[in-house]
Formats: sequence, structure tokens, C-alpha cells
Amino acid sequence: MRLRALPVLAVAGLLTLTACGGSSSSSDAASSTSAAASSSAGGGDLTGTLTVFAAASLTDVFTDLGDQLMADNPELTITFNFAGSSALATQITQGAPADVFASANQKQMTVVTDAGLDADDPTVFTENVLEIAVPPGNPGGITGLADFGDADKTLAICAPDVPCGAAAETVFAAAGITAQPDTLEEDVRAALTKVELGEVDAALVYASDVQAAGDGVEGIEFPEAEDAVNEYPICTLTGASNPEAAQAFLDLVESDEGQQALTDAGFRSPSN
Repeated sequence: MRLRALPVLAVAGLLTLTACGGSSSSSDAASSTSAAASSSAGGGDLTGTLTVFAAASLTDVFTDLGDQLMADNPELTITFNFAGSSALATQITQGAPADVFASANQKQMTVVTDAGLDADDPTVFTENVLEIAVPPGNPGGITGLADFGDADKTLAICAPDVPCGAAAETVFAAAGITAQPDTLEEDVRAALTKVELGEVDAALVYASDVQAAGDGVEGIEFPEAEDAVNEYPICTLTGASNPEAAQAFLDLVESDEGQQALTDAGFRSPSN
């Protein structure tokens, strides 16, 4: 068991390059590089409103990346809708306006792509695994996944229709455990909140959520988590009202800087 500390996301200015004095050729090269970087970041040219629908586990890191994109483009406003991926997919297929969708698993992205609402092929941009979260000091005496089969423990997991709940079912099956949860939550952040408030002895959340909670929880890893690695796909949407900003946000997420921010937040680099 270990106590995680909240990382400081190093989401600095997007590839801000300053040309140094020197020969004309080196100055031209630096200017060209700076212009390319500015273009990839939007270069201050993005305007209007960008609406991003994203899995609840992405709340902190996507908010930080969004803040950076808005800082680089003062005329741009980004609105996030963070929730369980199944709820987001349903909202999108029912006509909710959105420019970008980032899901916590492939299944809910398929709901959107099967409806023909993806403007481009989704790409996997990060991965995550489950971890047990317990209140500081572990008052419930949780030692591992087997405790989720103990009816005397107070336990929270995600509902089975959301990615963290589907992953929980997979790890329970791998461990041969019949889970005895006291509450099924609508998304992973709701399950984490139960732990932070001391309302449950333990919850199954993502490793990134344990890290984001800092001193508010302790994390317990378990080997069966590797049987349910969640791949996170992202795409722009056909109904996007701001396709240029949507592509800029997707590019930022997939950039070296975006990938480092995700790693710093406890996510994994995609394996494919």
C-alpha cells in the first residue's frame, strides 16, 4: 500500500520558441520553426466555443490542457462535459452538441462510431487500470481485491454500463470473486468521492484517480488489474460547430506535451 501525492502537471506553453540572434539563415530557420509550433497550437487564431465530452477520469488533465489551449488562443472558450462514458455516448447519439468525444473504453466510442457521428477514425491516446482506493489510514482494513467479496465491508464500484464498472466485472471474474458492493456509482469520480468522504471502506477506481486525490485517499494495487486495461479513444465529431478548435485540442492531447501531462497524471502511454 502507498500514499499517493497529487502531481503538478507540467503543462507549459505549447512549444513556445524564441529565435536567437545569429546568421540570417539560422534566424529564418528559427522563425519557421516558431511559426510551425504556433500553427499547431492554434497560434492565437482559434475563436468561438469548443465543446469537449470526456470521461470523468480525464477531468483534471483535460481541464489543464484546455486552459493551456485557451491561454494560447484568447478568443477561444472551451466547455467540458465530464461524466461516465456511457452517458456521454448516449447524449451524443441523441443530438447533444459536441465537438470532441474522449471515452474511457472502446465500447462506448463504438456507440458513437456506429451512429456515424465520428468525423475521423478514433485513436487511442492513453490507457488506465483499476486500483483500490481507501480512506487515509485504511480504517476498513482492506488488503486486496478479495475484500470486495466480503459483505461486512462497505464498498463502492461503478455501475456495469460505465467503463470502470465493466472493468471491475472483468477483474472480479479473473479473481473468482463474487462482489458484494453497497453502491453502484454513475462514474468513477462519484466512486472516488465516496472514499474521500469516508462513506465506504473501499472503492474500485482508476490509478489516475487515486493519484489525483492526493492525500485524500490511499491506493492499493492488485495484480488482476492487468486483466482489464482500459484504452481511451478520442475523435472529433461530425456535428462539430468548431472543427478547427476540435482538431487543435485533439492534436494537443496526442502531442508529446499532452502525453507527458497524461503520464504525470497517472495514465499510461498507449500500447498500440
